[in-house]
Amino acid sequence: MHTLENKHCRVQINARGAELTSFVRLDAAGELEYLWQADPAHWGRHAPVLFPIVGRLPDNQYLHQGQTYAMGQHGFARDREFTLLHRSEFELTFELRDDAVSRVNYPFGFALRISYRLAGATLTVGWEVENPDSAELLFSIGAHPAFRCPLLPGETLADYDFVFDHPVSLDRYLLQSGLFSGETEPLLRHETVLPLSYELFAQDALVFQHFDFTSLTLRSRRSGHSVRARFDGFPYLGLWTAGPGAGFVCIEPWHGLAGRVGGPIELADKQGIMSLDTGQQFITSYSLTVA
Repeated sequence: MHTLENKHCRVQINARGAELTSFVRLDAAGELEYLWQADPAHWGRHAPVLFPIVGRLPDNQYLHQGQTYAMGQHGFARDREFTLLHRSEFELTFELRDDAVSRVNYPFGFALRISYRLAGATLTVGWEVENPDSAELLFSIGAHPAFRCPLLPGETLADYDFVFDHPVSLDRYLLQSGLFSGETEPLLRHETVLPLSYELFAQDALVFQHFDFTSLTLRSRRSGHSVRARFDGFPYLGLWTAGPGAGFVCIEPWHGLAGRVGGPIELADKQGIMSLDTGQQFITSYSLTVA
């Protein structure tokens, strides 16, 4: 476990999965933990990095160059041990590379680097995917941070809203057993606030594609506490909780999507899959600010 701390916040990152496991705000009133603490009764993770796929595949399989490969939901990086590449006072960088184990289910060479930089009350999470191989690299990558909701005693989920940075009109893309059904449903029409309830997630996650906003805030109407996620350039977004009484909500910016209902398809043809030629890199980041 690795720690970054300044006078405003303290964060902890586990080398297993290079996963953020704690995000504590420090002030005169004391310490307040914003990140979900992985209670296995509801969901036993904190903020896994989704790689080399986002979501679920039909039959947990995909096709590549005439072969069928097995791949579980959200890929394998979240369960692998990363190497610490760099550490400074307010920044950490971890790396995962392909090996004989990864190539059984994912026949690609890759280097995945994940960085965390703490500045004030903002944590910036950076991703760098590199292709060191002679063959094309196919991949997706996504974030899955879960935030405690409610944060304070006496609050409920119904005291919270998602607040957009400008009025939005959104349709949700519907899921069936974790796969896209091809159907959509209207959710918001030129609104800036989405009040939360467990009923909102009765049909699984809310998933949006190619939206026109770059940040989203989870905010308590009672306490005013909030988490603001900023994700410039991300084409997909998921919002999720595990069900009534779960005690958390996820804000998930993605470069990738789950598969569609049907049989396994070629990985190269899957929506949201990105490709890198030899020596190319994909670099992006998102940030979380607590208040």
